[in-house]
Amino acid sequence: MSRVVSASAYLVDLEVETPRTDAVQSFVKQETVFVELATDDGHTGLGYSYTIGTGGHAVLALLRHDLLPRLVGTEAGDIEARWNDLYAVTRATSIGVITALALAAVDTALWDIRCRRAGEPLWRMAGGFRRQVPVYDTEGGWLHLPTEELVAGAAASRDAGLFGVKLKVGKRLVAEDVARIAAVRAEVGSGMEIMVDANQSLTVAGATRRARAFEELDVAWLEEPLPADDVSGHALLARASSVPVAVGESLYSLGQFRGYLEAGAAGIVQVDVARIGGITPWLKVAHLAEAFNVAVAPHFLMELHVSLAAAVPNGSYVEHIPQLRAITTEELRIVDGHAVVPEAPGLGIAWNQDAIDDRRVA
Repeated sequence: MSRVVSASAYLVDLEVETPRTDAVQSFVKQETVFVELATDDGHTGLGYSYTIGTGGHAVLALLRHDLLPRLVGTEAGDIEARWNDLYAVTRATSIGVITALALAAVDTALWDIRCRRAGEPLWRMAGGFRRQVPVYDTEGGWLHLPTEELVAGAAASRDAGLFGVKLKVGKRLVAEDVARIAAVRAEVGSGMEIMVDANQSLTVAGATRRARAFEELDVAWLEEPLPADDVSGHALLARASSVPVAVGESLYSLGQFRGYLEAGAAGIVQVDVARIGGITPWLKVAHLAEAFNVAVAPHFLMELHVSLAAAVPNGSYVEHIPQLRAITTEELRIVDGHAVVPEAPGLGIAWNQDAIDDRRVA
């Protein structure tokens, strides 16, 4: 038995490492919500989730007022029971992102304890399929960057051995988006994937027009083309073009993913461990996608997602967006274009507690 004897939460603000803009928003800062748990057999777990600038205090309040008090005295190893108990308490506010982010911070802390008690890394405890996953880069593809910087960034990613680059789309004219992608394709050739991301900014008609224009540029996927609640629109788009439709960062439940997959509206699943509510539901989504023969390329959180994408057979890519370097002592290791899984017991993130403490805001 390993019962929780203390549970606390706090908020840390992280400035973005580089300016990041897409068709609808800017990444202002990363509000990082931490949950720290301790058990009566001497183990501790540190879990986390995030926002891109707002809402962190709401997540913190939910944790402190409603969720963490229920954990004290419970069995830390019964993760499924803990997740479902906390979810039941929040039914009045779910399904939604605030609840999902709070659940994720708790769930990742519980998994950290599970792995540490077993003396095993997360990638093995969660499934153990492979030790490395191909990487694509997003950091050089933001919408505000001029074409020449997109090209230079893609060339640097190619020279570093990465397998792909993601470019943001959603310029006023389709021709602008096409010209930017074409310039990158001309630089990197046919041996590198180009992903594009519209961040829910398009209509079905506009997305269909763009997708068909992107086909000749051999685009790997069109990400979040439409508002996330428009399942039928995504299904229409998927049937109208050969470019795979990628969704997931703005879906918050297993049922939402099931709806997309049943409708044939998702060719790539981009489930985010923070926004789905933790590792426990993340794995369910990944296996659901596997049942539909759909690949998983998780959104953001590369330091955590490397282990999860490596744990499952259909994990296809890790997205390279560095954001934790200011509060960690080790970086994600990339060898020959592959992110290599951490082998240390736990989540595999080497936190710098002093740096975290220096950035606490609540």
